[in-house]
Amino acid sequence: MASEETLNFNEPHPPAENAIEAFNVVLPRIKSEIVKSRRDWDLHEPKMWSRAQKLSDKELVDFTIENDLVEIRSAPTSYGVIILGKIRIPAVDDEEGAGFIHVREDVIFHSLFTDEAERDADGRPTKWRAVQTADVPLEFFNE
Repeated sequence: MASEETLNFNEPHPPAENAIEAFNVVLPRIKSEIVKSRRDWDLHEPKMWSRAQKLSDKELVDFTIENDLVEIRSAPTSYGVIILGKIRIPAVDDEEGAGFIHVREDVIFHSLFTDEAERDADGRPTKWRAVQTADVPLEFFNE
């Protein structure tokens, strides 16, 4: 299994045509997983998708890879390549700025990054975030 310690990611950069093609192959799955993730999180921690709480499912996934995949990183693995992508959610632009989701694509779409952050003294998260801000670095995640 790949881990951050065993992967050598290149620096973040705008996507080339091959990355756009790769993400377009799994675009329907990415959109489906975003909607599913929000519904699942809403059952036990609605704060995770709070930046998108006023959006319909359609508005939430109204993005294109050509226009909204703004940054990628990749690393070779023994079974192929892992590509991380930062995708802008055009409908999210609030007091924190533009909204982005981070996705991980292995040979096929793998997962969405959902951050349980800012832990209290007991180790419990105090901040939940599925829609990231522009300044959150695109880094390996294992979800």
